[in-house]
Amino acid sequence: MSKTVPVGVSARHIHLTQEHVEALFGPGYQLTEFKPLSQPGQFAANETVAVIGSKGKFDKVRILGPARPASQVEISRTDAFAIGVKAPVRESGSIEGTPGLTLKGPAGEVELEKGVIVAARHIHFHTSDAEKWGIADKQLLKVRLGGDRGLVLENVIARVSDNFALDMHIDTDEANAAGANNGDTAEIVD
Repeated sequence: MSKTVPVGVSARHIHLTQEHVEALFGPGYQLTEFKPLSQPGQFAANETVAVIGSKGKFDKVRILGPARPASQVEISRTDAFAIGVKAPVRESGSIEGTPGLTLKGPAGEVELEKGVIVAARHIHFHTSDAEKWGIADKQLLKVRLGGDRGLVLENVIARVSDNFALDMHIDTDEANAAGANNGDTAEIVD
């Protein structure tokens, strides 16, 4: 049985606490939905902010909603070099010991003390999909990406929950290396 999963390419983006949303956009401000994402209840917000590192900045970096318990900036390794941040590869939410940077919005700035990561590649599995394929939460998988320059990615983390929809998340560096695009499919090979 072929184990194919849809591919989602994650460009640089930000998750914010409600406190940081309000610091950047004003008291009581709520994020507004631009478009839904592959994971239930998640959305790309209309709102963007500047991300400022020691060597440079990116303007108009999209915020993903809804608000989270901790603020986090996800960038590619190439982005990290460009703005002068030594971002480690981490699972989303694993931000202890990570560097920070400055966020600038229309109503103010936030100095993050930590939270900048290169997101570890992963696949979201609904519990039923994981059970069907015999895949456990946190299992490391090997996945073949098609594309003009197809390649096999190792150490792809399985993330299993009743709240997830089947989707593989890679960053722009990984997608560019394989010539892969949003909506492509990948095959779990091991």
